[in-house]
Order: sequence, then C-alpha cells, then structure tokens
Amino acid sequence: MKILVTGGAGFLGSHLVDRLIDAKHEVLVADNLYTGTKSNLSHHFGNINFEFLRHDITSPLFVEVEGIFNLACPASPIHYQRDPVQTLKTSVHGAINMLGLAKRTKSRILQSSTSEVYGDPEESPQREEYWGNVNPLGIRACYDEGKRAAETLFSDYHRQYGVDIKIARIFNTYGPRMSVGDGRVVTNFIVQALRGEDITVFGDGSQTISFCFVDDLVDGLISLFFSEGHNYPINLGNPAPTSMLELAQEIIDLTNSNSKIVFNQLPPDDPKKREPDISKAERVLNWKPKVSRETGLQKTIDYLTNKI
Repeated sequence: MKILVTGGAGFLGSHLVDRLIDAKHEVLVADNLYTGTKSNLSHHFGNINFEFLRHDITSPLFVEVEGIFNLACPASPIHYQRDPVQTLKTSVHGAINMLGLAKRTKSRILQSSTSEVYGDPEESPQREEYWGNVNPLGIRACYDEGKRAAETLFSDYHRQYGVDIKIARIFNTYGPRMSVGDGRVVTNFIVQALRGEDITVFGDGSQTISFCFVDDLVDGLISLFFSEGHNYPINLGNPAPTSMLELAQEIIDLTNSNSKIVFNQLPPDDPKKREPDISKAERVLNWKPKVSRETGLQKTIDYLTNKI
C-alpha cells in the first residue's frame, strides 16, 4: 500500500515508519518538524519506497494514498502547552483535513488518540466506554479536548460519509528516539539520573501510570489498522501500573545513579491514575504488550546515554 504517516518524524511516528517500510509498503511522511526531527528518518533517505514532505496538516494536503496514520500533534505537556492554540488547531483542523483526504481517496485512516481523553479519571482501569473527567478550561485542555474533538470528527465522518476509521487511544509510551528535552516523566527521570541530578517527582509520588514500550505500541497500531471493522476507540497500552516513586527508584538502580528523589507540587489537572483496560484489544486484535519494563527502560537508557 501507499501509506501517509503524518507526524512521521516524531518519536512514535518514526518507529511506525520503520515497521511499514520493513513490510514493503510505500510510505509518505508529512511533518512540520515542530517536535519531530529528520534524523529519526535519515536511515530511509534514498529508499525508493520512502518520501518526506515538510507540511503542517492544519493546511489541506493533496496526495494520492491508500491508507493514513494520523499521528501529527505534540504529545508532551511541555510541547503542547507552548502553543496551545496551534495544538488545538492541529487536532481539529488536522483531523478535518486528513478525514477529507481519506474521504476523497477512499483510504482507511487511523487516528492516534490518547488516554488523555479520560482526563483525571474517576475510574481505573479506564475502559473505552468511560467518558472521562476533563477540565475543558485547564492548561491541558488544548491537547485533551483537541483529541476528544478529533474522535468526534472521526466518528461523524464514519457515520455520515462511510469513511473507514480506526481510533487508537494510546497510553503512555516510551523508548528510543524520545528527545532529551521531551518533558515526559520517563525521559525526565532518566536524564536526571544519568546527570546525577535530583530526580523531581511531582506530588507525593503515589500517582500511578502504565508505561508501554514503543515496539509493543507499534505492533498494536499496525494490528488495529489492518484489522477489518472495529471502527470505534480501542485502548493500546500496558495494563501494569507503577507509581512515580517506584519508577524513579527503578531508574536510579538501572543507571547506578547517586541521584536523590525530591518532590515538587503536582501540576494542575495532572492525572492521578492512568491504567488501560485492554480487554478489547486482546479480544479483537489478539494484542497485548510483551516487553518488560526493565528491558524497555534499559533500551531507553542506552539510547539517551548517547544523547546527553
């Protein structure tokens, strides 16, 4: 197939591109390089099945493709809060433009949604049927509500126009190619540990998050995209939660660091529990994560060691 990957120069997108190229698909990457980098894709330069286009999906894109993975949007708070209006435009205008492209070309399209649609959840683990607890006026709303609106658009394009949609609700993912200044907890802890700095834990450290290694997550995205039917949101993530204190100590141990753990105030609307119910993915996709946290963290540490 000829497949468009928006946001394909980013952390997750570039790993997806690798897998699609390995499977002999023809891949077009569209990315404005706001958070992505060409170096994540440099090993594909010169490949006849790979093409890169610098493009912002808030503007329409006129290309001929057979499938679309819509991954374009900054995903870490430090990046999406830098320009919240543009973040919201990327989710909403970008969804409209990519859905229009899918409608015209009769392409299947996958939306990379997020566990953030659940906000600071009042139930755990989070099921796809849970409507969430999102502050629509908070500093995270540009991302949370943007992704929620995108899911609405995808669902309505499916109902009204028959567009073949997939919606992946992606829970916290980590691995090589995350940037040093990413701002998410795994990279923060690893970089601080490698530098021997204090590891900053927000709140009292009791909040729990489930972390999925990028290889497992890409397996899930590809399984969902190439499945038949299932035009509804499906959680993709690791259902094994860990507290922030446990994660910090694991990283200190794996890096043999002398870092000390210190505590900062929890940011507004930060979720206290983030744990996916993946029973639907297990049932309809026969998918579940395989990489242990220790293995995934060690691979991420090895990568970041060469970046700082």
